[in-house]
Amino acid sequence: MYERFYNLKSKPFRLSPDPRFLFQSRGHSKALAYLRYGLQLGEGFIIITGDIGTGKTTLARALLNSLQQENIIAAQIVTTQLESDDLVRAVATAFGLQSQGADKAQVLRNLETFMTARAREGKRLLLLVDESQNLPARSLEELRMLSNFQVGEKALLQSFLLGQGEFQYTLQSPGMEQFRQRVIASYHLGPLEQEETIDYVKHRLRLVGWQDDPVITEPAFAAIHEFSDGVPRRINNLCDRLFLYGCLEEIHEFNADTVQFVVEEQRQETPDLDRIARTAQPAPHNRLAEPAPEADRPSNTVTDTERRLIALEKKVEALEERVRKDRDRMQKLIMMAMLSGDDVDYSEALEQLKKADKA
Repeated sequence: MYERFYNLKSKPFRLSPDPRFLFQSRGHSKALAYLRYGLQLGEGFIIITGDIGTGKTTLARALLNSLQQENIIAAQIVTTQLESDDLVRAVATAFGLQSQGADKAQVLRNLETFMTARAREGKRLLLLVDESQNLPARSLEELRMLSNFQVGEKALLQSFLLGQGEFQYTLQSPGMEQFRQRVIASYHLGPLEQEETIDYVKHRLRLVGWQDDPVITEPAFAAIHEFSDGVPRRINNLCDRLFLYGCLEEIHEFNADTVQFVVEEQRQETPDLDRIARTAQPAPHNRLAEPAPEADRPSNTVTDTERRLIALEKKVEALEERVRKDRDRMQKLIMMAMLSGDDVDYSEALEQLKKADKA
């Protein structure tokens, strides 16, 4: 919706990985360099780790897109705690081989035959394994065994493994020495620095035709970095909501207060599970803490129940105000959609909102 308001060609802050929007920060440039270095060697394992949302999958997809003109057949699997036998079948399926109904030995023979045939055609096989931190040690050992397939001195399969930081602990565990010896290079993606966060946001906006509308002030950029911790996915999430809020309120300049308001809205939408768990637990029985009898309590003492009622009333008032604002925004969205000339009939939705306001 906000794309039309700010004259953007498409949404700049999608949460799904899109290699078109790859921003090569210092860290991402190094990681991509490691991947390309591994491609030149044509063997072994390259390990790229990083926290959730740091851009590992986007990096991998950008690499895959760059290989379309080369003699490399690439396949990608996203693991969900695959055991060794399932992993072998997943690899076969990723390269287009049938594995259903065949035992593990047959699947391995089919893989070796396929790899050998591709090598004779002058092609190389590359396997990208995403979410590698979910792989058990036995499955990693299976990947190592697949890397043993050779024609002469030439490896038939190369693997790039992408995973969260805990994957490094798996690699350092006892029994992984043989696997570690096959690792050519390893790199950990960290969050963006503040200047990189600014460049990242501008990079994505410029790709969709941003012409400084809205203006984003330096304090706003600083706030975006602070509240997102420089993690690209969090930046996307926050900026998407920021632009939606700006559209609904018809704001053409974002400052630190604008960012703060959107952050507080997001926090209100996400329950504090730790706090809920704490309040849900019954307090330990303590006779000394029991309330005094009604007759003995001073008249100006507020009971615990009364305090809770007061707090509850304040929360209800805040929720009512929030609902009112959400209705106003929804009405604006519907009116904007109606004015855009879409064929969809929004009159019924608008009428329902009016009835809700009267209720």
